[in-house]
Amino acid sequence: MSFFSNTISFPPLVGKMIKNSAHTRTREYPAMAVQSSSILVQTDETGNSSDSNKNLLSNSCTKSQTPNPILGQANTVGIIGGVSAFSTLIFLEKLVSWSSRNGEGTVPFVVHSDPNIHKQISISSPETQNESNYDPIVENLRRKREFLENSGARCIIMPCHVCHVWHGEVSEGSSMPFLHVGECVAEELKEAKLKPIEAGSSVRIGVLATSKTLKAGFYQEKLQNQQGFEVVLPEKATMEHIVIPSMEALRRKDMEGARNLLRIAIQVLLVRAVNVVMLASDEMQGLLPRDDPLLKRCIDPMDALARSAIKWAKANKNAAP
Repeated sequence: MSFFSNTISFPPLVGKMIKNSAHTRTREYPAMAVQSSSILVQTDETGNSSDSNKNLLSNSCTKSQTPNPILGQANTVGIIGGVSAFSTLIFLEKLVSWSSRNGEGTVPFVVHSDPNIHKQISISSPETQNESNYDPIVENLRRKREFLENSGARCIIMPCHVCHVWHGEVSEGSSMPFLHVGECVAEELKEAKLKPIEAGSSVRIGVLATSKTLKAGFYQEKLQNQQGFEVVLPEKATMEHIVIPSMEALRRKDMEGARNLLRIAIQVLLVRAVNVVMLASDEMQGLLPRDDPLLKRCIDPMDALARSAIKWAKANKNAAP
């Protein structure tokens, strides 16, 4: 796998990919730096950085030496890439675009993208494996967190739903802020001051996600236990006959079938008087047309993570390195 540590101007390619995400989600894109103060690193299939990368960062990536970070800004955001490089690029496009509005400079960030994490997570199953089987995944993510910290990151984020299953273990031992997508979206929903759809009931938040993410329960915990929302999940029959078949249709490139099934899944939750539906799966993003009225009732949790990272970066812009 190739390794890139050069910095270039923000390319138009990323924006084009967003517009065509429904048609290009199966394509693979090379790692690229997307802004002059940002670096993206891609590892080989073993999960390790290339030899050239090790030489480049020999003074900044070893635990035994005093870190000599690549990025010296005190508001540098470190990003652990998700299981999908394409979804990571979509997140980066939002981070760059939203943080540079009104002529402001983009927040500095460094990204670690690893194709091996997808293989590790794909072969794991909550139903058949115990917690010890997840140790390689946790160690993989921890190494990436440490790499980002040694590269100059002062705040860590993981724009990946599945990786948040191990957020607690990965963040353990770090003295830096490690934003949690569930906390970010729950806080934004609290600030929205939503009113219950039905009189006498609580504010209800619907969650659509993969079985692995729903089983992990971190969205439910952050929304319900920390903020007091009533969380509404799809019933077993809805998962088996609508949500899972929708994702299967998407993988077969049956776009129309996938869209129709996703619409039904959203409507099933809306009938249960939820205020909004969280589409907590990368595969669900960009599936419906932008003018679909159902999207007005849906939110992407990763948008909240991006806004929270930008808020943190701007608040720490003038902090001491």
